[in-house]
Amino acid sequence: MEQQQDLLRYVLSLGDDALTLGHRLSEWASNGPFLEEDIALGNVALDYIGRARMFYGYASELTNGEKSEDDFAFLRGERDYINHLINELPRGDFAFTMARQLIVDIYSQLFMTQLLESNDPVLSAIAHKSIKETRYHLMRSKDWVIKLGDGTEESHQRMQTAFNDLWGYIPEIFEPDDTEQRLVAAGIAVDTSALKASFDAQLSRVLEEATLEVPADEWAVRGGRKGYHTEHLGHLLGVMQSVHRAYPGCEW
Repeated sequence: MEQQQDLLRYVLSLGDDALTLGHRLSEWASNGPFLEEDIALGNVALDYIGRARMFYGYASELTNGEKSEDDFAFLRGERDYINHLINELPRGDFAFTMARQLIVDIYSQLFMTQLLESNDPVLSAIAHKSIKETRYHLMRSKDWVIKLGDGTEESHQRMQTAFNDLWGYIPEIFEPDDTEQRLVAAGIAVDTSALKASFDAQLSRVLEEATLEVPADEWAVRGGRKGYHTEHLGHLLGVMQSVHRAYPGCEW
């Protein structure tokens, strides 16, 4: 029973990561720098929202259908969400979005590669589908970070500022909580702490190619997996959940 509860919490955390970031990316709809990129960002957003649906769908199965994927997405408050904080931050400018994407995409590729080996067949299947999307996402974000970092003086400064502002949100994603540690021991979850060295090496290579400096600041914020969030998540959920809460049970 304890492992079942651990698994439910773990699956929800992965769904929350995907949904919050997918929503932030969707905010670029009609606001992209040009039409092709506007469409591309929308497609990446849909990939993440689709990933969230897979995790929430599995969570629904773990509750024997007592809660639906919509319940998990639209009827939980901010303290019930357990996503990593980096995913809920406002979209910022285009440099900020691409810097965050590079961080998340490198992490996601490493994470999904390991999740393929999970003893849980559903998680392994989700990873199998997600890894294909993640490779494309990483190719895009890496390309944009290099273009902007090694571009004009303004684009370089914007990209450097973005990484400076995001740097303190990175440590959290490599610090598994007690739930994850128990599932790692059972061969179900990914040991994210073991991904850090490879992540650092990949990110450093991209920053060097982009003529960007690795931020020296050692500040760090944590708490997302415990339900402690920035003020931004409440606003995100207020917008995202408004229609569902205004018309509960409505079928379109």
